[in-house]
Amino acid sequence: MSNMTSAIKKTNNEKAAESIFTPLSLFLALRYVRSRHGQGFSTFISASSTIGIALGTTILIVVLSAMNGFEKALASKLLSIVPHAELISVNEPIANWPENIKRIQKNSQVVAAAPVITLTGMMQHKTQLKALEIRGVDVNLETLVSDIDNYIIEGSWQALNQRDNNESIGNGIVIGVGVAKKLSVKLGDKVQILLPSNNTAAKQNVFSAPIKRYVKIVGIFKFGGVIDETLAYVSFVQAADIKNYKPGETQGIRLKFNDVFTAPNIIKDIAYQFDHYVYIKDWTRTQGHLFNDIQLVRMVMFIVLVLVIAVASFNIVSTLIMAVHNKKGDIAILKTMGASTRLIMLTFIYQGLVNGLLGSIIGGILGVVLALNLAEIVAFIEALFTLKLLSADVYFIDHIPSHLHMPDVYITVFTALVMSLLATIYPAWRATKIEPAQVLGQL
Repeated sequence: MSNMTSAIKKTNNEKAAESIFTPLSLFLALRYVRSRHGQGFSTFISASSTIGIALGTTILIVVLSAMNGFEKALASKLLSIVPHAELISVNEPIANWPENIKRIQKNSQVVAAAPVITLTGMMQHKTQLKALEIRGVDVNLETLVSDIDNYIIEGSWQALNQRDNNESIGNGIVIGVGVAKKLSVKLGDKVQILLPSNNTAAKQNVFSAPIKRYVKIVGIFKFGGVIDETLAYVSFVQAADIKNYKPGETQGIRLKFNDVFTAPNIIKDIAYQFDHYVYIKDWTRTQGHLFNDIQLVRMVMFIVLVLVIAVASFNIVSTLIMAVHNKKGDIAILKTMGASTRLIMLTFIYQGLVNGLLGSIIGGILGVVLALNLAEIVAFIEALFTLKLLSADVYFIDHIPSHLHMPDVYITVFTALVMSLLATIYPAWRATKIEPAQVLGQL
């Protein structure tokens, strides 16, 4: 009876200590963590798990920030020239486009709209030929749906409207720097464009001579990637004259939206209310592969790096198993003093979580710092080793972008903590299965 009374008193004292001061399980866990220093192999395994979790967390935050940066660059730069969406006539041209644009702009999601006529042909200079997509655009309205005028490096965007003394319409053309390099032309040179004939004989399998027009290079733009080598602009009036359109007619209407990622849904709603038979096009059909590639890389890297964190977290299992083995005597004594299974299990869970908590916090801080300075760090590495990771001639950007999204940081740190917690459960459970009689009998 006296032993039972003593055990009850000790249990009550334990509960009182847990309620007033630091919980006993946390107190013991911290004592065990401090006592682990000086034990070479155990300390090494513990440190490796902490470092592994920190590195995995850091790299995952940096990678996710880079993917966010690419998404932002895609939306802000590439889609500043590529149309968010287009309505292209199927057969007959769209009549009275100014009124149609006013009606479309009543949609709250539409920022601006502009007419467009798309021509596909060849540009010739001396013996050189280059295939091109030529857009006939309204010089003033186009700047509302596109930032092309910001990329002009030679000449002027407004020069498309200029006319010579003996011409009724302007004959200027703005080309990409890649086209100019391919054809060896410069500002002010005259080139010839060859376009498919509008003659119906072409539809009857009868060869028809192409339309030939001489145009003057009034501007050269540099955007980056294949756009510089495949795109050119002429005035809307000139394109309408080539297509034999009547005043007020256009082939299509370009649209710019507030949110580029809602473009597919919004353009469908607009097209269904449009009183003309049109094709529906949006940027996901032409450039969507870039966005899908970014999403695929994000998912793959997230899975790979989460597995890295998982491997590092499960080093905690080795650490705790060794700790349980070394502390068998302490566990047996605690059990004989009336310590509950919950107390022993929480002691080793807390001990293991120390590694996960340290690794997550250190990795989160390092990840945020690196993500905020990623562009400068990459630029320094490029300058140090005289290399270029991204070439503007191939990609639409020439640097590694980064955009830190704090929810990504929270998710990454939370994932690391959850994996650390899961890694502690089995060793902590094994500690509760130690029989005091067997252990104390061996002491």
